[in-house]
Amino acid sequence: MDFLKRIFGSGNEGTRKIASDRLKIVLIHDRTDISPELLNSLRDEIVQVLTKYMEIDTKKIEIDLDHDEHEVALVANIPVLRIKRGKIDVTKD
Repeated sequence: MDFLKRIFGSGNEGTRKIASDRLKIVLIHDRTDISPELLNSLRDEIVQVLTKYMEIDTKKIEIDLDHDEHEVALVANIPVLRIKRGKIDVTKD
């Protein structure tokens, strides 16, 4: 019987892996607790700051949360078209 379990697996390992992955997702969600609205607001503010210093392609921006077992990271892919040179006006409108 052990021989067959080694060849075909016990069946519980797949279920255990799925449950483990689901638990990780729940824990990460609890750790970040960022709604899509908040992520969009964060995106808008990042764009506002970056456009003071560079010209960016706002249509191709990708911002997401990435995670591993112990950490959550904000990952941004923001295409830069041109760096602004010279005096930069950083006063609020």
